[in-house]
Amino acid sequence: MLERILSKRIVPVVVLDHAESAEPLAEALLAGGLDIMEITFRTAAAEESIRRIAARFPEILLGAGTLLEDEQVVRAKNAGAVFGLAPGLNPRTVAKAAELGLQFSPGVMTPGEVEQALALGCKLLKFFPAEAAGGTAMLKSLAGPYSHTGVKFIPTGGVTSGNLTDYLKLPVVAAIGGSWMVDKQLVNEGKWDEITRLTREALAVAAAAR
Repeated sequence: MLERILSKRIVPVVVLDHAESAEPLAEALLAGGLDIMEITFRTAAAEESIRRIAARFPEILLGAGTLLEDEQVVRAKNAGAVFGLAPGLNPRTVAKAAELGLQFSPGVMTPGEVEQALALGCKLLKFFPAEAAGGTAMLKSLAGPYSHTGVKFIPTGGVTSGNLTDYLKLPVVAAIGGSWMVDKQLVNEGKWDEITRLTREALAVAAAAR
C-alpha cells in the first residue's frame, strides 16, 4: 500500500451522497491517472459505494475513511476496502483493523499521538487537521525526532491545489489527502470531465514536487 501511495502521492478524500455516483467517479479518477481513493464513512452511501468500486475496479487501491467504530471497520473490510483511515487515534479501532488484516492509518497531530501510533505498529499516519494543526511547520518539527522511525504522514484538512507542493516537498510526507478534485458539488452534478482534469493537474504537480 505504501509503495502505491508513494508513487502517486495524492489520496482523494471522497464524500458520496449516492452510491450511484461511485462507479462514474472511479472512472473519472482512473481517466485522470489516479488509481487510489478514500471513501469516507460520513454518509449512508459509503459502504455500498465501496462495494461497487471494489467489485468493478479491482485495480483501484480503495480505502475507507472516517472509521470511528469497530463495526465501521468490519463493514469497510467486508465491502472491499484494503486500507482504512481515521481522523484521530483510537487504539481499539486500530486493534480491530489489525485483527481483520486491514491496513490502517490513524490520525495524529501531536508528538504523543505519533508515539502511541508507533507503539501500535502504525507507521503511515494521517496528519489531521493539517493546516489548523500547524501545517508544514508542524510536520517539519515532527520530522526531527521521528523521521528515523520510518514514520510517514498523509496531511489532510486544508490541503489544496495551492499548497500541496509545500507539503509534498517534505521527505516525511508520503502523500496528501485532498478533496478539491472530487468536490462534492462536482460529484453531485456529474461533472466527471472536470474531476478528471483536476486529478490530472494534481498528479502533475505532485510529480513535479519530487
